[in-house]
Formats: sequence, C-alpha cells, structure tokens
Amino acid sequence: MISGQDIEELENFLENWKDCAAKGAFIELKKLLFSLEGTSIGFKPREGISYSLRAKHNNQKDRELFVMIDVIDDDPENRWLSVCFYGDMITDQEEKGDLIPGGLLGQDGYCFDLDEFSDEALNYIEQRILEAYNNAQNG
Repeated sequence: MISGQDIEELENFLENWKDCAAKGAFIELKKLLFSLEGTSIGFKPREGISYSLRAKHNNQKDRELFVMIDVIDDDPENRWLSVCFYGDMITDQEEKGDLIPGGLLGQDGYCFDLDEFSDEALNYIEQRILEAYNNAQNG
C-alpha cells in the first residue's frame, strides 16, 4: 500500500504540522485513501513547495495516479490543499474545480483548492476521489 520510507516521511510531516483546518481535511482525505482496496499510495515531500500524497489503483497501467492531494507550502503558517484528478476520471457537476490543461503530469486535469474548509466542500472532494478510484479500477 505505502512504502516504509513514505509512511515515515508522512508521519513526520503530520507530526510537525501544527493543527489547522487544512491539516484536519488532509487527515480525513488520507484516511479515505488508506481505506480503498487495491491502492498504492506514495508521499512526495518538496519542502517550501508542496507535500504530495498520490494514490494509484493497482489496475492502472498507463497513469501514475488517480488522485494527487497536495499540501501547498508557499506559507507554512497558512498551508492549503489542492486536490487534483485527470480530467476524464471525474465529473464536476457543480463546477467547483479548475480545469488545468496539461497541468497534471502533462495531461488535462481538474484541481479543487481547499483554502476555506467546510464539511460540504470536503464531502464533494471525497465523492470525486471515490469516482476517480472507481474509474481507475478499469485500468
């Protein structure tokens, strides 16, 4: 599911991140990813830029992930989340995401920025994660 080194880096990151709404949302999204069967998870820290939690379904062959949850670190006192998907793996009925042409590992993607947090916004993102996960199962 996740390598020993990645889990250690993730735990250290969370331990040193002071409590805030972004941290709580990140932890909820992390729990969801860890609950999904057949999923490999990686953690890529880039201090001062972002801390990236990436999930890939084991059936996926042509893509590196189905979701990328970035903690944007341009201001460590005021971090926020950007949750991104390949454009063809989700729907965005409420048009809450931003289309990023070629912006997700060279392919079109949708990113949902969480700089203000609500249960409604978090639920909407969780539904997109489940949608992308279900689509990723098909390869």
